[in-house]
Amino acid sequence: MGETGPPEASPENAFAAGLFEDLPRRYDRLAEVLSLGQNARWRRELVHHIARFRPRRILDVATGTAGVAIALASETEADIVGIDISEPMLEIGRKHVSEAGLDRRIRLQHARAEQLPFPAESFDAVAFTYLLRYVADPAAALAELTRVLRPSGGMASLDFFVPPSPLWRASWRVYTRIVMPASGYALGGSAWWRAGRFLGPNIEDFYRRWPMYRIFEAWREAGMVDVEDHVMSLGGGLVMWGRKHHA
Repeated sequence: MGETGPPEASPENAFAAGLFEDLPRRYDRLAEVLSLGQNARWRRELVHHIARFRPRRILDVATGTAGVAIALASETEADIVGIDISEPMLEIGRKHVSEAGLDRRIRLQHARAEQLPFPAESFDAVAFTYLLRYVADPAAALAELTRVLRPSGGMASLDFFVPPSPLWRASWRVYTRIVMPASGYALGGSAWWRAGRFLGPNIEDFYRRWPMYRIFEAWREAGMVDVEDHVMSLGGGLVMWGRKHHA
């Protein structure tokens, strides 16, 4: 863990990179559609839980087109390193960073969450979005993210969730199985149709294998304490946060 060099993709990494390879140009617009317009609200919640640690250096994992990194730069004075396994996403992200005038504060690079090319305890805060469903071992990924976090530093995450209410869960299934793929196709063509069809079953399968109690356990086993969560938008989104144990 933590060695330098090019990222060696796991099958899960390769699948995620392939799934999103043709999506970067319209990724931000589609993120809003897929979240029923809630993605920006979820992102603000994530940024809030990072900003309150007043970090000087932040790692943004699965940065994609750098939306979270740019939001973090606007709410903190930190220098930010964003990583992702998708080079096409990073190319769009670098354009967004440049357009925002943040080249001196945000640096984007190709890397894997499971094998970060940074020394231990080198960041004051770590953020990650839509990540754990695309790694082979979520617990190992969390341990690696915690490794590069300084003691008492903060970590926060954002991902889709499955509504706990049976009524809203039924509506969510209709949306993710029918409306979301159709909307994706209308806005982004066949690549987004494939992504839309994939996401709903993928989200549900992940939480079947990794129920909330198990995710909490993985955060704590990685060395995080005061771990909390906020289920948002009737269960469509999940933000989690905590701080690294200070020995």
